[in-house]
Amino acid sequence: MESASETIKRIFGDANGVLGTEIAETSARFEAVERLKYPRPSKTRCIAVANQKGGVGKTTTAVNIAASLALAKLKVLVIDLDPQGNASTALGASHSSGEPSTYDVIEGRMSIAEVKQQSSAFPTLDIVPASIDLSGAELEIADMANRNNLLKTAVERFLESSKHHYDFVIVDCPPSLGLLVINAMCAVTEVMIPIQAEYYALEGLGQLIHTIGLVQDHFNPILTISTMLITMYDRRTLLSKQVYDEVEKHYPDILLHTTIPRSVRISEAPSFEKTVLEYDPRGLGAISYREAAYEIAKQSKRVLSELAKKQQGRN
Repeated sequence: MESASETIKRIFGDANGVLGTEIAETSARFEAVERLKYPRPSKTRCIAVANQKGGVGKTTTAVNIAASLALAKLKVLVIDLDPQGNASTALGASHSSGEPSTYDVIEGRMSIAEVKQQSSAFPTLDIVPASIDLSGAELEIADMANRNNLLKTAVERFLESSKHHYDFVIVDCPPSLGLLVINAMCAVTEVMIPIQAEYYALEGLGQLIHTIGLVQDHFNPILTISTMLITMYDRRTLLSKQVYDEVEKHYPDILLHTTIPRSVRISEAPSFEKTVLEYDPRGLGAISYREAAYEIAKQSKRVLSELAKKQQGRN
């Protein structure tokens, strides 16, 4: 029996047909990703998805990587730390003003266990939603002595008391370098940086890495930039390739091979309160995020080993 990609090639012609080739390639990649077995990390990996530049696909990356891991039956907790609440919207979580949210967690009124909601689309994915109420939190916690570790304390208490083991905790940060982002970076051990395949994205990268360095020096020496992911990649343009090559030259060990394409489907999905995995499961965007999540899962042994060495170096 011929595969779906073979059928498409037969219908649309040989490899010289551009449309047929692209459809066949997408179909083959979907068939391949469906067969992948995602390795489970030996301990919980806590990752902040951060970039102070807006419009780079940060929230889109956070929710679709989380959904991809959950689709592979890994247990995932997403913490929305962006007052815009876009991650909450994409994952179908209720997050109106006044409802329990990360605002209550940060301010210590409620625990993560009390606030989290289960995804209706992915049974192994939980979301701690954010509402517009969170926008005032930075001013309200600014004078607290432990203001940098409020989220860290909440996450540690939750993971210690939870009946379920979480394989990944993914924190979606706001597009800034303020106190909420500092809280996120103190609560996790890893940072994932989505980088838009455009020239100006490289300019902001240096500033972000500098900020992460300051957090490492003053608050969280274990913190590691474990992953970089090129988003909005257009393989038809030379610029996208140049951006990828430039990042790879400086960060070859942490840049994922997978790139996320510029896609209308990826952009449309949140307006339907869905991830692209639900909205267009066989599309190139969904396939690419699943491939990227697989790369991240495969890195677990190496990343956790590096974190353990850092921890031992401190003791």
